[in-house]
Amino acid sequence: MSPDTSSGTEPNRWAALALIAVAQLMVVLDATIVNIALPSAQSDLDFSTDSRQWVVTAYALAFGSLLLIGGKLGDLFGRKWTFIGGLIGFSLASFVGGLAPSFGVLVAARALQGVFGALLAPAALGLLTVTFADSPDRPKAFGIFAAVATAGASVGLLLGGVLTDALSWRWCLYVNLVIAVPAAFAALRLIPAERQTHRPRIDWVGTALACTGLFALVFGFSEAQRDSWEAASTIVSLVAAVVLLASFVLTQRRVDNPLLPLRIIWDRARGGAYLSIVVASSGMFAVFLFLTYFLQENLGYSPLKTGVAFLPMSVMIFIVAPTIQTKVLPRVGVRPIVMTGMTLGFLSMLLFFTQLDPSSTYAGGVLPGLVMIGIGMPCVFAPSFATATLGVDRQDAGVASAMVNTSQQVGGAVGTAVLSTIFVHATSSYVSSHERTATLASDAAVHGYTTAFTFATVLFGVGFVIAAVVLPRRITPQHQAAADPVVPSPEGA
Repeated sequence: MSPDTSSGTEPNRWAALALIAVAQLMVVLDATIVNIALPSAQSDLDFSTDSRQWVVTAYALAFGSLLLIGGKLGDLFGRKWTFIGGLIGFSLASFVGGLAPSFGVLVAARALQGVFGALLAPAALGLLTVTFADSPDRPKAFGIFAAVATAGASVGLLLGGVLTDALSWRWCLYVNLVIAVPAAFAALRLIPAERQTHRPRIDWVGTALACTGLFALVFGFSEAQRDSWEAASTIVSLVAAVVLLASFVLTQRRVDNPLLPLRIIWDRARGGAYLSIVVASSGMFAVFLFLTYFLQENLGYSPLKTGVAFLPMSVMIFIVAPTIQTKVLPRVGVRPIVMTGMTLGFLSMLLFFTQLDPSSTYAGGVLPGLVMIGIGMPCVFAPSFATATLGVDRQDAGVASAMVNTSQQVGGAVGTAVLSTIFVHATSSYVSSHERTATLASDAAVHGYTTAFTFATVLFGVGFVIAAVVLPRRITPQHQAAADPVVPSPEGA
């Protein structure tokens, strides 16, 4: 595909970047904005506590399982129209969810949001990749995009708190119309159409294997969190995921037009970037999950105050990500920066583990670690996002971008299940081994949080090793030649 430049005008890259970043922010924050609104929605629609996790899981299942086909559709039929279709569909699903008269309608709307998010997210990163492919501003653009994608979850917590407290939980869904509808109209003007000179057939067998395999994977980890690792649904889902995804890889080696060309992930630089995103997403989940619990249940914060408490981390992300991408990355390369980010993630988890106790305050126990991880995560995500799509052919930009989002989604699912299991086990053990007191429940919860943070330090340690061993010190010339023929590579090669 090539941009349609028949009009003779150069597309406004910065306006397109702003549009792409806004769309990406909407997809990312929607994964957390509803979390803050869940108690109000549960009270309004009268559904059980056991059922409410499906409001979150329905979105994650649809989004995670359909990302690869969503990215491929953008490559085949044009990222502009996939992007616009994703925006329109996402806004309609959000409108239905906001009007939901029952729990079933709300869950169905959240699943539809995930479907259209799976179209929208890869198209957004794919558009960014091709829009800045020949521009000296590519590092800056990816830095801004990475800041939005990394901080979006904490922005969702803040926005969810504001909307729930000031208006209604339904506005946590309606707000997407305010974002998506104007963005769709802007995309018609700002994003150039692409001419598809050759449109290969879709690999339907690979699509079926990938979608069902990813669905089984995300569902299995969700079931492990909700039920247990020994539950039949967990075991069957995870075993099926392994079989289906292994079959998917085998088929991709044999078909003429694979859904995911294996050259994309077998490449050392891109493969290392995907692995780094998986590990960092898994570890970072501990921050959002357990600190949200600690702030609300132990410190007594309201939803709005909880969102505000995460602001220092978000501010650091927005400051550091563009700087890393434009100033540091060209000088030192990807590997040292990702290693630094993993080290800061390790140290922040260590701070939470050693500093949090039932008498901790926000300033003493929470803020230092938040600031540190706000510096560390852009060091992982900003160069990884850029490296994960660097050097791919234009016709593969969408599916390579989908792998970035898939890595985040799988990492989040793994982090949710594993860390939640560790938390529950540690809390139960503490309760059974301590004398009954008025503060036992609170003390046990804090013990569970710190135990989970201990495991999160191990995750970031694993991420450090992956960055040191897998990521190359410098990007090889063939990476740059395919994607960015004019500008020196981000590695300074």
